[in-house]
Amino acid sequence: MSSRTVPPHTASTRAASARTTVRVIGRRALVALTATSAALTAFTLPATAATPGGPAHASQGGNGDQAITLDGSRAFPESVAADRHFVYASSIGDGTVYRGRTGATTLEPFLPAGQDGRTQATGIKITGNRLLVAGAFTGRFFVYSTSGRLVAAYTVPDTGEQTLVNDAAVAPNGDVYITDSLRAVVYRIPAAEVDGPATGAHRTLQVAYHLPDYVAGQSNGNGITTAPDGTSLIIGYWYSGALYRLDLTTGDVRRIDAPPLPSADGIVRRGNTLYVARSVNNVVTELRLSAGSTRAVVVSERTFPGADTTTGVAVSGGRLLVTNSQMDTYLYGGPLTSPAFTIESLPLR
Repeated sequence: MSSRTVPPHTASTRAASARTTVRVIGRRALVALTATSAALTAFTLPATAATPGGPAHASQGGNGDQAITLDGSRAFPESVAADRHFVYASSIGDGTVYRGRTGATTLEPFLPAGQDGRTQATGIKITGNRLLVAGAFTGRFFVYSTSGRLVAAYTVPDTGEQTLVNDAAVAPNGDVYITDSLRAVVYRIPAAEVDGPATGAHRTLQVAYHLPDYVAGQSNGNGITTAPDGTSLIIGYWYSGALYRLDLTTGDVRRIDAPPLPSADGIVRRGNTLYVARSVNNVVTELRLSAGSTRAVVVSERTFPGADTTTGVAVSGGRLLVTNSQMDTYLYGGPLTSPAFTIESLPLR
């Protein structure tokens, strides 16, 4: 357990005595919810999952580790993405999207907080000249051009259910698939809409698939990426730590044979290797996928000095980018662990 991770019973006590509105971490998540014991239970990591296990840590810092600073007093970087030219990060604190040149040591505000109703931002992805931004508990999702123009803004269907629009993956045909950690569904945005003109249109997200094994009130489906075959998706569940494979052709969803990865958050894939940021555990777990992505074997787990609720992960060239989101600080409103918000840049090996 991280020194900054609060055990479940302590979390309940502290939050109950805090304030009527409390910000709660679920996977890729933090948002203002009315403080009730039920709400707190919904976003508490099981005690059995709090301490990392499995293979020995492959890295404990050093070896070319570098910090990238975000220029913002409320950055709380939840997710990170990169292409050949830029690194982007999203702020759960106020919805700002940050950007900096690849190799830069500082990311500057690119899309201002609150713009287009973007008051929270979790999963962030790049596809071609489009930037995809999930809006967390606001139930929103945004598609921008990489020049900063709003292509379209989406809202979840009004079903009366709580929502946590968490992360996105882009299929080979350009369709975008989006997780909702509080609803057992995957949304889809067709490629034609993603690549369409930047009109700022407002649309409703459409449900494409339903997911199994959701626990009511818990943070469930979180990180999402494509499988190597290009015809299926891999989805990580924050609360249970399970990985699932969703066949885009048939809609069949099956659990991948892999060790549980509690607090599985952001996921990125390179070839048949998965990197899973595990927020509460403050580790990045590397897994090797089998043919067909039916099994995944843990290769290593790594952390670094100063790891601070590692919610997001991306690959940039030969480096691994990991967010230090400071989510526990955001949750309880206490003093910042560090006045500087950072993304750690680690050698892939």
